[in-house]
Amino acid sequence: MNISILSAESLGVRGLCCHVETRERNILIDPGLALGYMRHKLLPHPRQVLVAEKVRRKIITLWGEATDIVFSHFHGDHVPLVDANPYQLRAAELTGRGDKKTRIWCKNQNHLSPSEAGRMETLKETLGLDFLSGEDMSCGPLRFSCAVPHGDPHATGDMVMMTLVEEDRRFLHASDIQLLNHETVSKVLAWRPDILLAGGPPLYLSRLSERQIHEAWENALRLARGVGVFILDHHLLRCSEGMTWLKRLSMVAGKPVLCAADFIGKKPMLLEAERQSLYRTFPVSQGWHEDYAQGKATTENYQ
Repeated sequence: MNISILSAESLGVRGLCCHVETRERNILIDPGLALGYMRHKLLPHPRQVLVAEKVRRKIITLWGEATDIVFSHFHGDHVPLVDANPYQLRAAELTGRGDKKTRIWCKNQNHLSPSEAGRMETLKETLGLDFLSGEDMSCGPLRFSCAVPHGDPHATGDMVMMTLVEEDRRFLHASDIQLLNHETVSKVLAWRPDILLAGGPPLYLSRLSERQIHEAWENALRLARGVGVFILDHHLLRCSEGMTWLKRLSMVAGKPVLCAADFIGKKPMLLEAERQSLYRTFPVSQGWHEDYAQGKATTENYQ
């Protein structure tokens, strides 16, 4: 089994897309990306846009080679969008790519929010492909969970589907669980993954309470001590405090807890967290974002 993580906050963009290659399958999970549209009253810096362009090209290529595509949920940093902004993956870029026999897996219809259901229908229409309900299903090396809370179940009704890929190792993709639900973490541990990729708590949001932060910490320790390789990223690393949290977790757990960049052997790039310093270090010409959205500007001068 070969695991490649394509999008994550430690890799410079929002998302948690990965590609898993087994002997008989090419599995693309959560093929989407986004850039925080506005942080600190600033649009994405062109250097971050440049990174997103590279990730977008990789996803488009792997989409065409996939035997299975999995959507854990239909938020804009996890799926291609018909109405994408300039910093997301447009569904039209995937039209005509891939094989009609490619299996596309997602949550059951009754676990889609109204906005998710709308996105799914427009995506199916644009791509001309059917989607399969994956919850509690198995198919070859793939196994899917029932829908679990997207973070704290008391704060949101959104749900996500986790994906287990089993061959020589057991790899579990647990997108956006945020470690805010004890029962979800227990389900993860029951699957005994050798490698776990999970979304951490959104420390950058002021609405996150001390109780929630404490629960996320305790759940993170449970996972660090209960799985072989623990990769924690996504919401956690939208602020620099997230990296400090991750390092402290490693120290207390007595073993490394990795971010996505660590896992694939790259230096972490917290470009969203560093947006203000990017603007100070690499000034952006007036009107660049408007021109980029219209195809009149490129990232060439920000290499």
